[in-house]
Amino acid sequence: MALLAVEEVQKSFQGFLALAGVSLKVSQGSFHALVGPNGAGKTTLFNVITGRLTPDRGRVRFREQDITGWPTPKVARLGLAIAFQRAQPFASMTVLEALTLARLGYTGQTFRLFRPLASFAQALDKAQEALGKVGLEAQARRPVGELPLGDLKRLDVAMALVAEPQLLLLDEPLAGLSRAERHRMVAFINDLLRREGMTLLFTEHDTEAVLALADRITVLHQGRVLAEGTPEEIRGNAQVRAAFLGGGA
Repeated sequence: MALLAVEEVQKSFQGFLALAGVSLKVSQGSFHALVGPNGAGKTTLFNVITGRLTPDRGRVRFREQDITGWPTPKVARLGLAIAFQRAQPFASMTVLEALTLARLGYTGQTFRLFRPLASFAQALDKAQEALGKVGLEAQARRPVGELPLGDLKRLDVAMALVAEPQLLLLDEPLAGLSRAERHRMVAFINDLLRREGMTLLFTEHDTEAVLALADRITVLHQGRVLAEGTPEEIRGNAQVRAAFLGGGA
C-alpha cells in the first residue's frame, strides 16, 4: 500500500520549472531514496510534500488523504515529519529542552514564557524517549551548540521522532560527515527505523549509502523523474549513471 503518493506535481519559481509533473509512491514500511544532481528538484519536492510550498499543479496524498498545501504542523500531526539538513536548531538550549520544545510544537501546545519546560510532563517524557532511541541520553543536559556534528545529526532525527511519525523524511542525513561517521550513521538509521517499523523517504548524495539503505530509488533530473526501481535496477541504468551515479558520491 502506498503510504505517500505524489501525483503529477509541478512547481515554478519566476519562470524556472523546478518540478515538471513529478509522481512517486512510497510504500508503507519501505526505505525510499530520492536522488539526483544538484538542482534536480529534490528539496523543492520535499518542501511540497511537507507543506512548505504549495504546488502549481498536482496533488500530495498521505494515508489516502489529500494534504496538498497543508501547513507543516498539521502534516506532522497526521504522521509525516521531516529532519532537514541543519545544525544547531536551538544552540543555547540543552538537548532535552530542545526536544521537549519540539514535541510541544508538534502537538500544538502553547509554550508560555517563564513557564519551565519541566512542567510539561508528557512532552518531557516523549523527549526522553526519543533521546533513548537515538542514544543521546548522556548528552541530555549538554547545550545543543556544543554537540559534535555526528550527535547533531542524531538530534535532528530525534527532533522528528518526537512527532511519532509514520513516515520520516531525511534531507541529506550524511552531509558533512567523515567516511567513518557516514558508515556509522547509515547503520544507525537502518537499525533504528527498521526496529521502529517506520517508513523512510530520504535524499542523499552519497551513492554508497543510498545503495546500502534504499529498498527503492527515484532519480530526479531537471525536475523530472528520470528513473525508478530497486538499487540493482538503478545501478544498471545507463541514463542514471550519466546523470548522477557517474558523478561520484
